[in-house]
Amino acid sequence: MAEQLLGSTVPRVWTPPLRELTPDASLGHSVIEFARDVLAVQLLPWQEWLLTHALEVRPDGLPRFRTVIALAARQNGKSLLMIVLALWRVYVKGGVVVGTAQDLANSEKAWGEAVELAEGTPELASEVLHVDKTNGKKSLRLHSGAQYRIAAASRRGARGFTADLILLDELREHQSFDSWAAVTKTTMARPDAQVWCLSNAGDHLSVVLAHLRNIAHRQLDWPDGKPDHVEDQAPDDEAEDDSVGIFEWSAPPGCDPKDRHAWAQANPALGVTITERAIASAYATDPAPVFAAEVLCQWPLTVTPGPFPPGSWDSTRDDNSTIATDSPRVVGLDMAWNRSTVTLALAGRRDDGMAHVEITAQRAGSDWVAPWLAERREKIAAVIVQANGAPASSLVADLEAAGLPVIAWRGPDLGKATGAFHDLLATGKIRHLSHPGLDQAAATAAVRPAGDAWLIDRKHSPVDPAPLVAAIAATWGLANLPAAEPVSAYEDSGLTVL
Repeated sequence: MAEQLLGSTVPRVWTPPLRELTPDASLGHSVIEFARDVLAVQLLPWQEWLLTHALEVRPDGLPRFRTVIALAARQNGKSLLMIVLALWRVYVKGGVVVGTAQDLANSEKAWGEAVELAEGTPELASEVLHVDKTNGKKSLRLHSGAQYRIAAASRRGARGFTADLILLDELREHQSFDSWAAVTKTTMARPDAQVWCLSNAGDHLSVVLAHLRNIAHRQLDWPDGKPDHVEDQAPDDEAEDDSVGIFEWSAPPGCDPKDRHAWAQANPALGVTITERAIASAYATDPAPVFAAEVLCQWPLTVTPGPFPPGSWDSTRDDNSTIATDSPRVVGLDMAWNRSTVTLALAGRRDDGMAHVEITAQRAGSDWVAPWLAERREKIAAVIVQANGAPASSLVADLEAAGLPVIAWRGPDLGKATGAFHDLLATGKIRHLSHPGLDQAAATAAVRPAGDAWLIDRKHSPVDPAPLVAAIAATWGLANLPAAEPVSAYEDSGLTVL
């Protein structure tokens, strides 16, 4: 019988301690004892290891790290770690703990589990002064004045008060520094404060996490190699600062995604709460970029360049652009690879004759598509749908039954359309409106060859390319509308005999 594979307790990339981490050199020992003796929670080996190293203290008794970056694949126990750390901080050290996530519901869920654990432990319940369960304002307050509260991940979140411990869950979802600026600066007046950033690997949109990870990796002399877009050297003050610690459980860049030892490096709970079978199933069903980020906790070494000439997408964006009232309007339709959403793009001509394209609808499922388009039938010159087994081809029958003018998009026309869209961007002869999904796809979509042409590669694109495919389809349809049949002057005005 094959030996059971266990996740790695020690992360692949980590900031080494300055000295031996005895109980005098790390507060992690106190947290582990609190979890075991007070909460009756037995932490996993990797969680104990992380607490011991991330809570290293300097000789003056202050935490070595003001910013802790903890990265691991999904579902390995980061939430439990946050709950234990939050309760330890309010009950043992005192002060204010703030939990936040891009999805506020995630932070509130962790907070709710912490409150349930506190109220279910007599030793802790007796110290509770008040529990506020108001949505968006949840807080646990103790008689000592300590509290654990939730803040929204926004530019106004957590402003107006001081915090001793910040727990930023799923930091990969922060696409700007607005929330980071609002929340983390609440710790400035606290000498022993910490900001914990917990997440799995990010992507090109994870600007905050990427920035912090680059700082930490630079201090370790780029263990995964230096990304092409990062400056060669850090500023002098940044190079001397050791207040950022990174602890990254991830598979090595370039490893075989089927390598089970790489699975163990990214999933420290493997063999305890996560099985090899579950990971194998994810490998079999996930697109490669999804498996890499979610299960292997892997980052790209470089920013994906996207399929279009540099700067062309930004230079052709015009949020004031509109379709002329007398222009035909063509809808391009595409479905996500997993059939979760359908995106509709609308193309038409502007008053100056230039092509215009925008995302006009995007919703979950597909039952809504035919009725939605049927309500607008009189305004639509054509609906372009990819045939030949593409996910959206299953909608053709419903669209035709609704009386919509469907044009099948197939064969060589796919490559021609993609190339023509590229050329419109390169020459600046198209305008598009801003749309997050469309902008992301245009910036990162992978491509694949198709004879002498090329197509958008659904499987290897890091984000869903359906909005981009829909935009390409609509623009192609606009340029290739069937010519209108000429109207007889006799039919229009009648025949006059002199």
